[in-house]
Amino acid sequence: MAHAHHKIDSNTVDFQVDPVVLELGQRFVDAGHELSLVGGPVRDLFLGRTSPDLDFTTDASPDQTVALIKKWADNFWEIGRAFGTIGMRKAGFQIEITTYRAEAYDPESRKPAVAFGTSLTDDLLRRDFTINAMALRLPSLELIDPFGGVRDLSASVLATPGSPEASFSDDPLRMMRAARFASQLGISVHDDVRLAMTQMAERIKIISAERVRDELVKLICGANPRVGVDLLVDTGLAEFVLPEVSALRLESDEHHRHKDVYQHSLQVLEQAAALETDADGAVPAPDFVLRFAALMHDVGKPATRRFEPGGAVSFRHHDMVGSKLTAKRMKTLRFDNDTIKAVARLVELHMRFYGYGDAGWSDSAVRRYVTDAGPLLERLHRLTRSDVTTRNQRKAERLAFAYDDLEDRIAVLREQESLDAVRPDLDGAKIMSILNLKPGPVVGRAYKFLLEERMEHGPLQPDDAEARLLAWWSEQPEAAPPVPEAEESPAAVELSPNEESK
Repeated sequence: MAHAHHKIDSNTVDFQVDPVVLELGQRFVDAGHELSLVGGPVRDLFLGRTSPDLDFTTDASPDQTVALIKKWADNFWEIGRAFGTIGMRKAGFQIEITTYRAEAYDPESRKPAVAFGTSLTDDLLRRDFTINAMALRLPSLELIDPFGGVRDLSASVLATPGSPEASFSDDPLRMMRAARFASQLGISVHDDVRLAMTQMAERIKIISAERVRDELVKLICGANPRVGVDLLVDTGLAEFVLPEVSALRLESDEHHRHKDVYQHSLQVLEQAAALETDADGAVPAPDFVLRFAALMHDVGKPATRRFEPGGAVSFRHHDMVGSKLTAKRMKTLRFDNDTIKAVARLVELHMRFYGYGDAGWSDSAVRRYVTDAGPLLERLHRLTRSDVTTRNQRKAERLAFAYDDLEDRIAVLREQESLDAVRPDLDGAKIMSILNLKPGPVVGRAYKFLLEERMEHGPLQPDDAEARLLAWWSEQPEAAPPVPEAEESPAAVELSPNEESK
């Protein structure tokens, strides 16, 4: 849809909508029905944003809607008919038309009980927030805003058309949506909404993990994820959807020796998002895997915190513990395995660099860093850099300098050899032919040995690699000379149970 002015005043907005929208409105009016553009697309007209997905609402029944659009649409579908929704495509737009609803959710169920309504105002009343409860009547382009959506959008505040308690009872997922809109639009939440979220937080438990996950992903990928996460934690919603993040608010020890882990994690999330690239770069924004790893990277700290003699605080192995906690939470939220593995791996590796600045690493340690990170290396670079939130300028500069140095080392090694796929100098087939082996676990062990050699020493000449393989093989139990055939008897070949268990 075309541009709209940014000044949020319904009297001055010149609603320039695509001719397709006006044409559709005219079809309904000619047939004696009402049709209005509604919700997100209307809000976006005020924000100067465009969307190829258009939502409409009408007093026509689903049957009447199908009759009106059947020949006009490029194609249409009736998958949401039970909820009053008919979907279609026309001229590149994805369009949904829903019959006015007077909807009632059963408070104990997740499923809406659908009742069709006859009034546009009633339909708007049952929508989640005032900024989404505005309609543009077609084809006249008259703005219908009974609940002050323009006012709230102008004031950058999220409020509900009716009471927030009623809205969140209808669909508790709306509490997550409030946090998501706070992140995406950078707007604050009305005090009544915040209070209702706090009082009703536990109701989120009746919502499916998949719906919660989808809102969480949109929140994390929003323009202001810190604001959204903070709202989840402040209202207590995070206790049910991301308890590991709530737990980061550790009581400070009396000496205030360690930073507030929670605020640090929010800052790392913000800094990581700032290091994302454009669409052509290594980590195009927004990158959920990087951002979620940044938020979760220290969730192992509460479980591993120890007060050492002399007042120091340690968090030994918090990277490993945090990685497991992250994977477990993501499984509960029904994330796919690839995303879970990627985020958990970044959490596991986020401390690896800290050995670098002090001791300086050998080439083999640099190779190992790259190999262990695999396809996550560019994200790991960004996560590690973001994890510096110290106010001590000299310390921050020292760490940044050390990481620059590590990246330079990686680049130099890359030129010497293809680090992306560090493989042994001999493949499985070569190993089997040199050692005269059939496929099996022994070949795997030999392969692993050569991979270690490759890590430690860099690329080897084939002769050199073969010599090292034979030297290794001579020390393996399987390399013992075979028993001559004549003497071989079943008893001699089979180990007794006692021997086997030695």
